[in-house]
Amino acid sequence: MATVQLKKLQKAHGPVARALRTLRPWATFFRQFVKHPAMIGSIIPSSNALVQSMLAPVDWSTTRLFVEYGPGVGTFTRPILDKMRPDAMLVAIDTNADFVRYLNGDIADHRFRAVHGSAVDVRSIIAEYGFSEADYILSGLPFSTLPEGVGPQIAEETHAALRPGGTFLVYQYSRFVQAVLSPSFSKIDTALEWINIPPCRMFWATKEAPLAQAA
Repeated sequence: MATVQLKKLQKAHGPVARALRTLRPWATFFRQFVKHPAMIGSIIPSSNALVQSMLAPVDWSTTRLFVEYGPGVGTFTRPILDKMRPDAMLVAIDTNADFVRYLNGDIADHRFRAVHGSAVDVRSIIAEYGFSEADYILSGLPFSTLPEGVGPQIAEETHAALRPGGTFLVYQYSRFVQAVLSPSFSKIDTALEWINIPPCRMFWATKEAPLAQAA
């Protein structure tokens, strides 16, 4: 009996099992890209270089709430959880119910919640978890293919949901989103990550504090 259990344990942690666990997120991502190509920016998940560059400006020591739009299979989600404080929370919002089910089933972390919903409703969603504002909000949503008017609405709601000094982190494959962000955010920093397929543009839009607070 012990021998059978040992063999099962070895099989569960063997090279084939590890390979299958590695390929599972890619297979899920590809299936959803085929089903909803307009809602997913690229057929290939983001590179580790892009993840690290995008998250580099985050002050993890003061972050209590991090929100992610369009988490997909968790390419950014897991590194965010690795960096977050033990008492912080990550709320991931996706309109794709398959991704939400996948993440809630795959990530066992008391600080994490994947929610089926729209980024437009970010304020009501974070309120359900006892928050009135977020420190950082990350988005990989393909703004250039969103229905007309939805992009600006997301930008406005995101600005309202951020604390003063909070940042909206956006990664895209074109400059289109900058025109969407500009009416809501006066301070936008940009960069390009070449180590990604395709090379990706990064935007950090900061909600500036009122002058009285900044003085």
